[in-house]
Amino acid sequence: MMKKYFQLMTPIPRKTYLMVSVGSLLALFTIWCILTYGKIVDPFYLPSPTEVWQAGVKAVQDGTLAFHVGASVFRVGVGFVLAAAIAIPLGILMGSLKIAEAVFEPIVDFVRYLPVSALLGLLLVYFGIDELEKISVVFIGTFFQLVLMVADVTAHVSKDLLKTAYTLGANGKETFMRVLIPATLPGIFDNLRITLGWAWTYVVLAELIAADRGLGHMIMTAGRFNEMGKIFMGLVVIGSLGFLSDYLFKIAYRIYLPWSEKMEG
Repeated sequence: MMKKYFQLMTPIPRKTYLMVSVGSLLALFTIWCILTYGKIVDPFYLPSPTEVWQAGVKAVQDGTLAFHVGASVFRVGVGFVLAAAIAIPLGILMGSLKIAEAVFEPIVDFVRYLPVSALLGLLLVYFGIDELEKISVVFIGTFFQLVLMVADVTAHVSKDLLKTAYTLGANGKETFMRVLIPATLPGIFDNLRITLGWAWTYVVLAELIAADRGLGHMIMTAGRFNEMGKIFMGLVVIGSLGFLSDYLFKIAYRIYLPWSEKMEG
């Protein structure tokens, strides 16, 4: 009975998938409880769930959590949407036309190897400490990676699909819009899920350096006063927001791409 769950690339029942997922989270939470309530780890290094919960309740009651979450979500949302809006069409163009790849890939390859952390000083000089600087960090950190990921997905669309479309009488525009684009969408959705996680990393990095609000700023401030419960509360919030966004991507995937091979079974 259990053997079928370990067969490569084989779907498992939805109920089983959810039970295992919840079980893994409960296992992690149990280990956390054992380490803290059992006094195995010093509370200074790992606060208990109770301490983190109390820090969260206090932040909710005084409004600081909503204040910081709102700032970070705004920065991630604007920076990521701008990056995706430009990177997706450019990536598709690079993946489908070699001349476009020859023009843009050297530039994208060069910039994407520049560490965003090394650019923070320049971005502060160019944009100051206002929102534009934080948004630009998110944009730069995700845009150049996403372009190449989308280009790679596009370049690996089955040539047989395109040849079949031409054989059936489709012209170049029809093949592009009705065959190539739909074939790239599953991969693009996956790439967006991955780069959204990077966006959260970069916004926290920007907020740690120069900010007066945001989850990164909240965590940095808590660290100065050794408020470990508040630090871990901020980490839990960031992880929860990431988990929620990832779940929403999966829902959108099922709604808009039901024909994808990943949805089979």
